[in-house]
Amino acid sequence: AGCVTLRLTDLRIPSHAVRNQSVKLECYFDLDGETLYSVKWYKDGNEFFRYVPRDMPPTQSFSLPGVTVDMHNSTKNVVVLNSVQLSSTGIYRCEVSGEAPFFETVTDHERMVVVALPEEGPKITGGKPRYQVGDTVKVNCTSGRSKPAAQLNWMINGEPADPKFLKGPDIIVTGREGLETSILGLEFVVRHKHFKRGNMKLKCLATIATLYLVSNEESVEGERPQKASVLESRGTAAPSGSRADRVQAASSERCLVPLPAALMLLCHVLAWMMTSSAMSPS
Repeated sequence: AGCVTLRLTDLRIPSHAVRNQSVKLECYFDLDGETLYSVKWYKDGNEFFRYVPRDMPPTQSFSLPGVTVDMHNSTKNVVVLNSVQLSSTGIYRCEVSGEAPFFETVTDHERMVVVALPEEGPKITGGKPRYQVGDTVKVNCTSGRSKPAAQLNWMINGEPADPKFLKGPDIIVTGREGLETSILGLEFVVRHKHFKRGNMKLKCLATIATLYLVSNEESVEGERPQKASVLESRGTAAPSGSRADRVQAASSERCLVPLPAALMLLCHVLAWMMTSSAMSPS
């Protein structure tokens, strides 16, 4: 007699929840032959729900800012909270008690943070459509308003940006709810290695815990050679055996006559002239 037999076997409280959604809090226990007296739930030390099996009805809720219990779906093991708000963030505790004569009590707790997600994804500003080696990239990534602020990360061609390229982050708090905007800058001098197949991809990722991951990516081009200079270089270096070479060779062949044939022709002409002169009357 007097040894503790009542024990909690599992407490399930989400570490993060999304604003305006429902949340399920679960508390499981082993009575080990004891009779259950009550199950009570607390937020930051204030009771908001209890289950007492011998009461009618056995469930009862208590008003608390940020806590709205769904009484139809709450039991001795599960409490459902409707439409959680930022004010619902806090430490939630489950307390289980046994009946007389021992009135053993066991308890455990976890913290839950309610998150307001951004209504829009991160935006990239300050970029140019084209860069060349030696230019300076100077861009900003701005997250949508949220609570807590989104964590921002830059990637260049799919690889995390060098930390020394980063500027910030800066957090701006606005509105009565204190929603937060993150701004993270990226600044670096363009090198050949920053281009992949002539393009450079800049991506910004915004994350909040495990609930939110949204990215935005911009693809920019490197400077390309002018078409005129490309055509000019082709014209000055025509490949051997081209049509232009063949035409030039053919015209050269028509202009050249072998030297021995020219001498023979000259001799024939002179002989014919001498014969004609001798045969003519004096």
